[in-house]
Amino acid sequence: MPTFAHTKHSHSDAPDTAAAFRRLAELDDGPERQEVRQEIVSAWLPMAERIAGRFRNRGESIEDLQQVAALGLVKAVDRYDPSRGAFESFAVPTVVGEVKRHFRDHMWALHVPRRVQDLRNRVRFARQDLVQTVSGRAPTVAEIAERAGVSEEDALVGLEALESFTALSLDAELPGADDGYSLSDTLGSADPAIDVLVDREAVKPGLRKLPEREQNILYMRFFRDMTQSSIAQTLGISQMHVSRLISRCCDQLRNEVMRDEALREDVIRRAA
Repeated sequence: MPTFAHTKHSHSDAPDTAAAFRRLAELDDGPERQEVRQEIVSAWLPMAERIAGRFRNRGESIEDLQQVAALGLVKAVDRYDPSRGAFESFAVPTVVGEVKRHFRDHMWALHVPRRVQDLRNRVRFARQDLVQTVSGRAPTVAEIAERAGVSEEDALVGLEALESFTALSLDAELPGADDGYSLSDTLGSADPAIDVLVDREAVKPGLRKLPEREQNILYMRFFRDMTQSSIAQTLGISQMHVSRLISRCCDQLRNEVMRDEALREDVIRRAA
């Protein structure tokens, strides 16, 4: 591998690969062209790694960031046109863009639209600047909006998006909890009483149609949890008669509910 001379660029050790790029443009696809291409990539790799270092401590490992930056460098080498200026001027924004795209596409815990991601970044930088200048309090939304050059409504959207970059595990302990109480402990669960509520609402019209005595029997049996013998003693009738009345009423209510459900399904099918 040849040793490239270093010229004075914004990166002090930037290699002079102009001749190599001219040679690359003259070569057809093949082993020789691939070798020259690899030499150029290797020569500029330190620059790509320095760019990756700018984005450390943002939730991604430096090794992964360096791989993404290297990919951006390869794209820059393949797309570079020597007639349009120095390679460095083209490569740096290409590599930076690749790293930023990686954060945008792979590092958000929730899907966030591109516009909201941009607002999030502008608001974050504005808030960081204000924290250094405003003492004794947190910057207001109006101050953040003014510094970021956006409306207060957009500033609020950006602030909310700050919470979408990472997700909190349901098993994580809540702040201040020292007894293992986690976020999952605060979540609700399915309430079986919901099904009972639906059934009660479904039978209400049929209950209203029953004679008063049958209504009272069902109320004592299913709401006061009285036995059939107790109901029979209260009403002065036999326990067997109470049993027959309960069975007949339940069958009647069940048939009415099923009939109403069938009618609703028929209406839905006809409307479709």
